[in-house]
Amino acid sequence: MESNGHVKDIRSAAEAVTAEEEEDASVAPLHQIESLCMRCGENGITRLLLTRIPHFREVVLMAFECPHCNERNNEVQFAGQLQPKGCHYRLEVPAGRTEILNRQVVKSDSAAIKIPELDFEIPPEAQRGSLSTVEGIITRALDGLQALQDERKKIDPEKAAAIDQFLDKLRSLLSGDSTFSFELDDPAGNSFIENPYAPSPDPLLSIRFYERTPEQAAALGFLAEPTAAGEPTPEENNFMSDTMPHGSVGAVAGRRAIAQGNPDEVAVALCRYSAPEEVDTLPSSCGACGVKCVTRFYATKIPYFREVIVMATTCDICGYRSSELKPGGEIPQKGKRITLRVKNLRDLSRDVIKADSAGVIVPELELELTSGTLGGLVTTVEGLITKICESLERVHGFTLGDSTEEWKKKKWADFNLRLSQLLSLEEEWTLIIDDALAASFVSPATDAIEDDKQLTIEEYERSWDQNEELGLNDMDTSSADTAYHTTNA
Repeated sequence: MESNGHVKDIRSAAEAVTAEEEEDASVAPLHQIESLCMRCGENGITRLLLTRIPHFREVVLMAFECPHCNERNNEVQFAGQLQPKGCHYRLEVPAGRTEILNRQVVKSDSAAIKIPELDFEIPPEAQRGSLSTVEGIITRALDGLQALQDERKKIDPEKAAAIDQFLDKLRSLLSGDSTFSFELDDPAGNSFIENPYAPSPDPLLSIRFYERTPEQAAALGFLAEPTAAGEPTPEENNFMSDTMPHGSVGAVAGRRAIAQGNPDEVAVALCRYSAPEEVDTLPSSCGACGVKCVTRFYATKIPYFREVIVMATTCDICGYRSSELKPGGEIPQKGKRITLRVKNLRDLSRDVIKADSAGVIVPELELELTSGTLGGLVTTVEGLITKICESLERVHGFTLGDSTEEWKKKKWADFNLRLSQLLSLEEEWTLIIDDALAASFVSPATDAIEDDKQLTIEEYERSWDQNEELGLNDMDTSSADTAYHTTNA
């Protein structure tokens, strides 16, 4: 790797990388930028490498060194797009299992780290983006707290003594004396904790994907839609929710829409219920670049299934596209498990609706994906397997890197071979979609679904833990039931 000498700014470096990649995509040039040292005030050198972690995403590696005071630091920044959803990793570290502390961790600038057992949190601004390990993250926090202890002892001895006790607790985590949980939460979705058992699930590591809140989206630089004149503010909505039954709030909002809309808008709104497959639009923001775009959606009913809402978003600026399916109607009383025995090419072309709440299992590969991993999809059996392959390669980014051990590379190569054999149908295999909200679907190969012997659908009672994860245990619809009952009366 050769250096191209000094450049004036990061934009010049990025343009140089683009120009060189057009000539040779395998070249990853190293650039040097003269920058100010924050310790001594002299100028140092920042080395800048724009590269890509194999099967993960684009990153910018930066290392600063000052020849005057020997100050050094490094950080990682993400050069690619924000992910469609945020991610939350939780790693359980049992006592005596110090090898787990060697798990590699990618922490972006927007990620927060928590250790609930110590009520300890590292906010996003405390540690910049870094490529480290669990031990390295905790050690860096230790060093940061220890750095000012001498000054604290002079100014506030009691606080310094309390921090010393807390530092001892942190050191006990590194020595393996205590069991603790390491949580990594990133609204941008650009953080990662290594799973050495991939593609099989890790019993100590759980991954959850979630929709960003408006506050998190604004913090990441997404455009926030201003409140239009005449629309209720969030405070007004909260006031209505606190003073009116849930059903009455919907009725008030409906009457306001009719009173404020013109006849054409009212006609469109009424026709939407008589023509359920009419495409409608709503303003949105791009999940990749954050600019304003449009989300198109329509409601339709799928035979042998239920009413659903199909949503699709396209960005004309960066070309980002996404599609999602949301279940409509009431929440079913039971969950649903769909089992398909895949035997021929016709089975690969079956339509599949995988809801966000569904998990996917392929027993022959010992492959299991938890709910929320791929989001809501409208695809085929073949498309679902392809999506799973792409998702595994993206999430488990360090699997095929240069420093990866040979047995791990061989493991992934064997898995990819077995995954390709599923699509080539060298052997029969089983696809299981387990959805606690019964919002997923696999199309039958016969006119009557009960005549399809390869397709099995089972209903089951949800457990308390499943209801808790879905938020059903705390759901109270009594006020809405009262309002609708009053209206019907």
